[in-house]
Amino acid sequence: MLALARLLGIGLVVLTVIYFSLSLYSRRVRRDKLEREWDEEIGAGDREAFVRAGLKQYDGSLRRKLILGVYIVPLSLMMLIIYLTNFH
Repeated sequence: MLALARLLGIGLVVLTVIYFSLSLYSRRVRRDKLEREWDEEIGAGDREAFVRAGLKQYDGSLRRKLILGVYIVPLSLMMLIIYLTNFH
């Protein structure tokens, strides 16, 4: 039981680092796309307000929520493997 707790603890720390890295990367890519869109298509007005509004819209998007799969998929697979190993 202690080994499972240690595995879960270390796993959650690693998954948290991966989640934050992936989240920051995805947000940076979105910011770059918004800035490029501003430069190529709009070019007039307040660029920072446009980027800020786009990032606010991104915060509520499905892509942002899908990044939580970093936690769900590995933990689900681990629980499935434990179940199949012990009870099947």
